[in-house]
Amino acid sequence: MIILHHLRIGRSMFAVWQLEELGVDYEIKVYHRHPETFLAQEDLKAVHPLGKSPVIEDGDLLLSESGAITTYLLEKFDTQNKFAPPRSDIEEWAKFTQWLHYPEGSVFGPLLVRMILLRSGQEHQALNAYSERETALHLGHISDQLAENEFILGNSFSAADFGVTYVVSLAKRLGQLQPYASLDAYLERNLSRPAYKRAVEKAVE
Repeated sequence: MIILHHLRIGRSMFAVWQLEELGVDYEIKVYHRHPETFLAQEDLKAVHPLGKSPVIEDGDLLLSESGAITTYLLEKFDTQNKFAPPRSDIEEWAKFTQWLHYPEGSVFGPLLVRMILLRSGQEHQALNAYSERETALHLGHISDQLAENEFILGNSFSAADFGVTYVVSLAKRLGQLQPYASLDAYLERNLSRPAYKRAVEKAVE
C-alpha cells in the first residue's frame, strides 16, 4: 500500500488527487504547519530530512519531489496509458514530460516570490518586477497552450494537468488570474472532477 505523507495547505493535495484518479489503495499521514512560520515541523522532518511534502512510501521506497512521484505512480499503476502517452510514442511522451515538469521547474518560482512578498508585508522593487514579469509570461504561455482545449495537452485529461492546475490555483490565490478567463475556467473544470473532490474530503485541506 502507498503511504502518502501529506502536509496540509500545499501541493501535497495534488498527490492525493493523483492517487484518487488512479484508483490506488493508499493511506494518508497528515502533518500540520507551524502556526507562526507556516513551515513543516519536526514530525515531517523525521520522515524526510528536507521536511517537504509530498513524500510517498511504497514498501522500501521513500520518494519525494512531485514530478518524480507522478512518474513513479504512472509507471506502476497507469498500465493502460489513461493519464500519459505510451513511451513508444516518443514525441508525445517528450511533450507530456515537458508539461509535467514545467509547473515546478519554471512557473512556481515567481509565484513563490510573490507569496513571500505578500506574507512579509514588505515591498521589494526588483523582486516585485521579477515576479510580475515572469508570472505574466508563464500564465500567458499556459493560456496559449490551452487555447480552445479543455486540458493542457488537448481534450483529454492527463497527468500533466495535475501540476498545471496547482500553479494556476496558486496564481488565483495570489490574485493573478484576472486577465485569464480561460485559466479560471480550466481551474474550475479540473477542481470539479470527482477524484479531486474525494481528495479534498480525505485530506481535509
